[in-house]
Amino acid sequence: MKRVFSGVQPTGQIHLGNYITMKNFVRQQDDKDCIYCVVDLHSITLPQDPEQLKKSTIELAALYLAIGLDPKKVTLFIQSQVSAHAELAWILNCFSYMGELNRMTQFKDKSEGKKAVTTGLFTYPLLMASDILLYDTNYVPVGNDQKQHLELTRDIAIRFNNRFGETFVVPEPIIAKVEEGARIMAFDDPTQKMSKSNPNEHSKITLLESAAKVKKTIMKSTTDSHSEVKYDFINKPGVSNLLTIYSQFSGESIPSIVSKYEGQGYGALKKDLVGVVQSELDKVQSDFQKIITSGDVYDVLKQGRERANALSTVVLDRVKKQVGFVTF
Repeated sequence: MKRVFSGVQPTGQIHLGNYITMKNFVRQQDDKDCIYCVVDLHSITLPQDPEQLKKSTIELAALYLAIGLDPKKVTLFIQSQVSAHAELAWILNCFSYMGELNRMTQFKDKSEGKKAVTTGLFTYPLLMASDILLYDTNYVPVGNDQKQHLELTRDIAIRFNNRFGETFVVPEPIIAKVEEGARIMAFDDPTQKMSKSNPNEHSKITLLESAAKVKKTIMKSTTDSHSEVKYDFINKPGVSNLLTIYSQFSGESIPSIVSKYEGQGYGALKKDLVGVVQSELDKVQSDFQKIITSGDVYDVLKQGRERANALSTVVLDRVKKQVGFVTF
């Protein structure tokens, strides 16, 4: 089977927009060799509380399982437990250029206005390239914010292959088509993508949110001064976002939902959306608690670490031989 690699940082709680993406991970596990990683090395490019980072790392792994990933079908592990990631990242540092990294828009965005910026934030894309190339990855699911990083990964892989011979598999992107009802926006500003970093607690709903918070956030979500329930992301982004979420969580088509609420106004839509979202979250939260309480998540992560170590060692040894390191 073709191999897919994807990683999620354990910083901030997983929100509804992340959840839609992660549900795609579940769909891929039946026909692809899926490797999913909690990328904790990436998270420390910005300051983190150590105890919170540990807690968030395990919680994220448990959420992966709670949404439906099957440890018999996928490899799930913690990035910092596989040393090949950092080792290959150093080698890739020596085959990439300052100019390439200077062009990375995410670095510009995250460093803007800061008095001091870590080297790790600057070289972040090379660790991401290492993550991907270590597993002979065929496909990487990416959003628009990560497309540039994957393009850099491909450039480095091709450059290395041209110099030393075929060493890396050059990965291809899996880019989700942004179709009607496929993009989750912030509740407080539906012109902006839902984000972990938004300081407004009512801009997002996380998977471990309380029922009271879910209700309050949805009921106070930004719409417009009219009352017609209609999908029009240009002129009615707020209600269109609610319709998107309703469709993603209920499985109903947006035209069907629009027809259902014809003449009823936004209040009825919001009230019912609370129930639709909470029903889904109840199941995820119940499964999450069982996984955390049982301790099964640690067994899954240990098994994932073993397979990730085995796979990555093969690729890392191949790279070391090509560049002239002594191996025995």
